[in-house]
Amino acid sequence: MTQTNAERAANVLIGAAVAGAAYYVLKTPSLRRVAWRLVVTGLTGTLPGWFRQEIEQGWKQSGRIANAPRAAEHAAAGSSAD
Repeated sequence: MTQTNAERAANVLIGAAVAGAAYYVLKTPSLRRVAWRLVVTGLTGTLPGWFRQEIEQGWKQSGRIANAPRAAEHAAAGSSAD
């Protein structure tokens, strides 16, 4: 058996195991409730945090300063008041 065939067979077996587990969870009411709670927790807790982290990282990589326009306005307002 070649490496490619071994990986393909492993992927098929893992896919079948995941499909079987999903069927069992959906068939069993108590497991279905637990799975639903995990989905809700993931969507309301971790997903927004991940979005915030990605946006913040992208902002930092862009090289922009968050309050640059406001800082320039304050500097201009301060110099005109003198």
